[in-house]
Amino acid sequence: MRGLPIFTTFFCLIISLSVAISTTDRYKTYQTLAKSVKPIVLNDSTYNDLISDPRDYHVAVLLTAGDMRYGCQLCHEIQPEWELLARSWIKGARQDTPKLLFGTLDFSKGRDTFQKLMLKTAPVLLFFPPSAGPAAKADASPIQYNFNGPLSADQINNWMNRYLPDGHKPSIVRPINYGRIATMTTLLLGVVTLFTVLSKYILPVIQSRNLWAALSLIAILLFTSGHMFNHIRKVPYVTGDGKGGIIYFAPGFLSQLGVETQIVAAIYASLSFATIALAIKIPRISNPKSQQINVVIWEVVINQQLLKIQNK
Repeated sequence: MRGLPIFTTFFCLIISLSVAISTTDRYKTYQTLAKSVKPIVLNDSTYNDLISDPRDYHVAVLLTAGDMRYGCQLCHEIQPEWELLARSWIKGARQDTPKLLFGTLDFSKGRDTFQKLMLKTAPVLLFFPPSAGPAAKADASPIQYNFNGPLSADQINNWMNRYLPDGHKPSIVRPINYGRIATMTTLLLGVVTLFTVLSKYILPVIQSRNLWAALSLIAILLFTSGHMFNHIRKVPYVTGDGKGGIIYFAPGFLSQLGVETQIVAAIYASLSFATIALAIKIPRISNPKSQQINVVIWEVVINQQLLKIQNK
């Protein structure tokens, strides 16, 4: 009878060692498979084996429906990011990297699993904490990712890192997009070539004082008339007066209407044009009588517009 406790302890030790060996072998098997297929392509059988207890490693499984007949646009959008995440982890893993396996279970190969989990939509990302070993959780139930956020490998990686133990966690390494570089280089060379060929036509336009004066004047009129206020506050174009009429100018100094901005801009524009005409155009008129008539006309325009502004 004295040997019974020793035998029981020895038997439990043998069971624990066999369990540890089996879960370690399982991890190594799938880890080797993951190096050739990133992430692991699962079916009902391999899915159940991968997440079965005891499990001393983390598992991230994407349940998707990639077949075109299912019309899952989100599945096709997330798949490249999911594969990038798996490749980055496999290539960047070190000795102190937490044990993590990535798998993909398509509906065409995992109907039973989808029915068992009562899934009616895809994709679904499940993260399984370990149920054994030093990183084991008391509750090893899977954690589901919320796809309401941006569909990026970086976002999913940040989410998983919250549930992983301390250690080296590989960063996302995106491949160099040589096609984009070639496209941008071609466009840049095309723009430089086009500018070189057309420079004798373009430079006089760019260096035109009248052009920049007109653009500056337009910008000044836009900002002094209250265009930015309308853009920021989203003010109405016109409003009613409560009696069936229309109000074009808002009362007070803290509000304004869209049409009010246009009216003020038109008044300022006519004043600007009249001032420019008096300062630049009229002195160039050779006929004194015609010059005097133009001066009187533009003076009347300026005085009229000033009176309108004072009455507003």
